[in-house]
Amino acid sequence: MEQENRSYTATEEVTPEKTAKAVGSGELEVYATPAMLALMEQAAAACLAPLLKEGETSVGAQIGSTHLSPSPLGATVRATATLLSFDGRTARFAVTAEDDFGKIGEGEHTRAVVGAQRFLQRMREKKPL
Repeated sequence: MEQENRSYTATEEVTPEKTAKAVGSGELEVYATPAMLALMEQAAAACLAPLLKEGETSVGAQIGSTHLSPSPLGATVRATATLLSFDGRTARFAVTAEDDFGKIGEGEHTRAVVGAQRFLQRMREKKPL
C-alpha cells in the first residue's frame, strides 16, 4: 500500500466520561486532554494498520501535543493522523484535532511496530521490582 499522503480521521462525541473531571485531569466538564491524545493515537494506529504484516501490531511510543481550546459536552471531535515517515519499524505522524468550532489540538506521534505475540510474552515475563 502506498505510504505517501496516508491519513486517517477518528471521531468521537464529548460525553461525560470523556471530560477532564471524569478522567481526573482537571475539575471541569470539558473534553479531557488524555481523551484527545487517545483519539489521536487511535487515528494513527488505524492509519498504519494496513501497512503492517500478519502478526504485527503497533504500539504508541511517543506523543507530544498542545491542547489549544476546550470542547464542550456534546461536541464532535475529529482527530486526524497523517503519516510523515515509516521505515517498517517506526512510524511518525502529524496529528491534529478539531471540534465543531475549529482546531483544538496539534502535535506529533510515533508508533513502533512489534510482533504481537512476542510483545505479549515479554509483558508476561515482567517481574515486580
